[in-house]
Amino acid sequence: MSLSKIDMDYTQPDDEQARSFSLRSRPWAAALIMIGGIVALILSIGLSISFGAAEIKFATVWEAIFHYNPDLTQHQIIQELRLPRVLGGAMVGTSFAVAGAIMQGMTRNPLADSGLLGLNAGAGFALALCFSFFPGLPFLYLILYSFLGAGLGAGLVYGIGSMVKGGLTPLRLVLAGAAVSALLSALSEGLALYFRIGQDLAFWYAGGVAGTTWLQLKIMFPWVLVAVVGAIFLSRSITMLSLGDDVAKGLGLRSGTVKLVGAIIVLILAGAAVSVVGAVGFVGLIIPHLTRKLVGVDYRLIIPCSAVLGALLVVFADLAARMVNPPYETPLGALIALIGVPFFLYISRKEVREL
Repeated sequence: MSLSKIDMDYTQPDDEQARSFSLRSRPWAAALIMIGGIVALILSIGLSISFGAAEIKFATVWEAIFHYNPDLTQHQIIQELRLPRVLGGAMVGTSFAVAGAIMQGMTRNPLADSGLLGLNAGAGFALALCFSFFPGLPFLYLILYSFLGAGLGAGLVYGIGSMVKGGLTPLRLVLAGAAVSALLSALSEGLALYFRIGQDLAFWYAGGVAGTTWLQLKIMFPWVLVAVVGAIFLSRSITMLSLGDDVAKGLGLRSGTVKLVGAIIVLILAGAAVSVVGAVGFVGLIIPHLTRKLVGVDYRLIIPCSAVLGALLVVFADLAARMVNPPYETPLGALIALIGVPFFLYISRKEVREL
């Protein structure tokens, strides 16, 4: 069976729905997205560095990046504040988008997203514990605890969802995710009130990349790079899983091993992203759906394209967050939610009709 000729979307199991969705793999579309997306990402990074409370000319941006002069205030603003911020946003967008693509492919659940399934809330709860009991902990340990917290959130969601008769369905998984996210968020807020760490957690609640530093990027980058490369190597197996466990096993795939490796990659990506940007959801829901519409069902195309489009979305959203009400900043998570919530309602309504 050739993966490039698969004509069935995992969210549409019957022939009539598969024909209506028409998702053949389109490598030419993927190539256009990659080339156009990378060019747009470079331009958006330049725009994001240039615009802000103090507007800076593009020529100055170029000089600050390639001919840095520490004596110039604008060069310092670019190098110490804006450049790490925009690069952090790109990495966070890539992380959330790739994590969402893997989750949707492995679970065949169109509503799978690290924010909706408790991973973000779990990572935030772990950060609240760190701020409460281990103040001043280095960022390397914060990111490790974020991985553990994301794993806790995912474990609770899948455990609660599996207890219901009839097994996991997309709707039950999201309901369990909402319950677990509410619980962990409430516990985090309780810790914030008791230990008076509300200001420390306010950034993670709002979601944003304003405080990103070069140290955070240096620690985060190897994790994200290894996880994204691992996701690309795993992409063919994820495509098989997206057809169903029976089909995957018939093609000789070790489903359990693939799911374990995929889950580890998702925890790394979600944990690293939340430790930097906070509670930003819906990136992993929107981008994989959009990418599948454009390139088809082959995850060898979906994952790299999702990485580029996810980075582009967060960089543009961060730029918009600074431009909506200058010199004040609108929370990044709120802007993305303006797109994500209607999209989520559309997908969930579609799933309810199919149940």
